[in-house]
Amino acid sequence: MKKAAKQPAKSKSSAKPAAKPAAKPAAKSAAKPAAAESMNLTENASGQNWTLPVMSGTLGPKVIDVRKLYGDTDYFTYDPGFTSTASCQSKITFIDGDKGILLHRGYDIVDLAEKSDSMEVAYLLLNGELPNLQQKTKFEYDISRHTMVHEQIQFFYRGFRRDAHPMAIMCGVVGGLAAFYHDSLDINDPHQRMVASYRLIAKMPTLAAMAYKYSLGQPFIHPRNDLKYAENFLHMMYAVPAEEYKISPVLSRAMERILILHADHEQNASTSTVRLAGSSGANPFACIAAGIASLWGPAHGGANEAVLNMLHEIGDKKRIPEFIKRAKDPKDNFRLMGFGHRVYKNYDPRAKIMQRTTREVLNELGVKDDLLDVALELERIALHDDYFIEKQLYPNIDFYSGITLKAMNFPTAMFTVLFAVARTVGWIAQWKEMIEDQGSRIGRPRQLYTGEKQRDYVPMSKR
Repeated sequence: MKKAAKQPAKSKSSAKPAAKPAAKPAAKSAAKPAAAESMNLTENASGQNWTLPVMSGTLGPKVIDVRKLYGDTDYFTYDPGFTSTASCQSKITFIDGDKGILLHRGYDIVDLAEKSDSMEVAYLLLNGELPNLQQKTKFEYDISRHTMVHEQIQFFYRGFRRDAHPMAIMCGVVGGLAAFYHDSLDINDPHQRMVASYRLIAKMPTLAAMAYKYSLGQPFIHPRNDLKYAENFLHMMYAVPAEEYKISPVLSRAMERILILHADHEQNASTSTVRLAGSSGANPFACIAAGIASLWGPAHGGANEAVLNMLHEIGDKKRIPEFIKRAKDPKDNFRLMGFGHRVYKNYDPRAKIMQRTTREVLNELGVKDDLLDVALELERIALHDDYFIEKQLYPNIDFYSGITLKAMNFPTAMFTVLFAVARTVGWIAQWKEMIEDQGSRIGRPRQLYTGEKQRDYVPMSKR
């Protein structure tokens, strides 16, 4: 494919006009084809040429517009995992993996984690701008008034085994919210979209804490309107009716950072799942439940849980050299979990903040744990080992968040649940953006079919 100096010429054949989408709220300005830029596609066998428009965003690589490719050329593109495909236009999050940059609405993640709190970041992701004092106060008030859940939902929990994985519970309960809140299911009504968004952000910590309490056989703890978002979550997780639970400011701030650092991460697997489910017009509760299901996978949200399982496998600091050797052996299937990142070829910017948070939590709690000793020694070796430095296999956010959550007494099975709590605001922002985009269409990926060609049916007697 070669660059063309002129604007796109007319194709040899034209694509059929797309069906007009249902009316949607007006969207802000979209990306436009780059001035005087296009790409030429040549079929070598026939010599045919097609000109494809090139689009530019505000940051990041330019994009070849292939929306009319099949109609014009009778070809599909092949891109497993969509690693080179932009599935949408978005103004929410930008990542430059090579430079280690993560921006939310243009703001650096490091600035947000150090200077902001989770509710301010939630407002930013949803609305595009940081709130002033009046806006933030109202937003926090509105969220706090939606934290309670319908009393009948507790009976939903009783249908699960006590040893059920909390992510299985979350998939079912979050999807089931649509059965309780019929007044916020019309995705074409801006007010109902807002109410559903607030309900999901507000109720997710409540539902997560209920899943934890149910596994212990302890009574559910109701949310408190006088507590901040992160404080409220910790209170519902660890308080008991018999005594007062005192919230450590260090642990509360650590939870705030965890929520901010996991709030959104561009078009990852779970976010793409939410968008794909939402493209069909599904209600927001079903879409977020779909995102939770995707997040549950060990290659995605389950990564920090996998870190703890790996540390359990290592077991003792004396065995670390053995596992380092295995990690370097290309013939060994063993992988050090929590090192390197698919997106970040440099250091994960979130990991720097999480590393400092981990140290603060360990100092606050004075925790003595063999597994944490293994983790810290593994970190020390990896940061100084030439093999890891050369391949840029730095500890990522999953490594540090796993250590932090263990120190804070979160069960390993709850790690991904906490990820879901944090990511909900990002999912909601992405879903809302998609619904308000007039150009969005139902997702329908293509395939490269490699099965049998059409053949005649063979009767049972002749097989």
